[in-house]
Amino acid sequence: MTKEDTVRMPTDRYWETKKLAEMTQDEWEALCDGCGKCCLHKLQDEDDGFVYYTSVACVMLDCETCRCKDYPNRTQHVPDCVQLSKENVETLTWMPSTCAYRLLAEGKGLPTWHPLITGTPDSTFMAGMSVRGMAIPEEEAHPDLTRYIVKWPA
Repeated sequence: MTKEDTVRMPTDRYWETKKLAEMTQDEWEALCDGCGKCCLHKLQDEDDGFVYYTSVACVMLDCETCRCKDYPNRTQHVPDCVQLSKENVETLTWMPSTCAYRLLAEGKGLPTWHPLITGTPDSTFMAGMSVRGMAIPEEEAHPDLTRYIVKWPA
């Protein structure tokens, strides 16, 4: 294992003692487990509001790394990209049930496979919790996204 294969581990488990609103920007960003699920196209049922995930990735998601191709400038490429923030985290009900931001907002802990727990950036993928190898790029998808509805592991 090389230095690049590990996540910079915090000296404390800040996510257990701080509220989301108290976290620094670096602490906030480190919560992302890199699953890529939030960057998939979702469909919402007009009748009951249920949100369906698809296996179609946003044009900005690198399907191999499960990271945004241009995170700082993503809204210039995708104007309706939602900026997850300390102010809106509790209102974004479509966030994956395994999302660290959602879990902490609900008063729960991080899953055992989370990179901050394991110290390994690939632990989300190794646990089968990322979309790596399962998502397809938006430009390769058929316009009828209902063809791609999936149930990701929770």
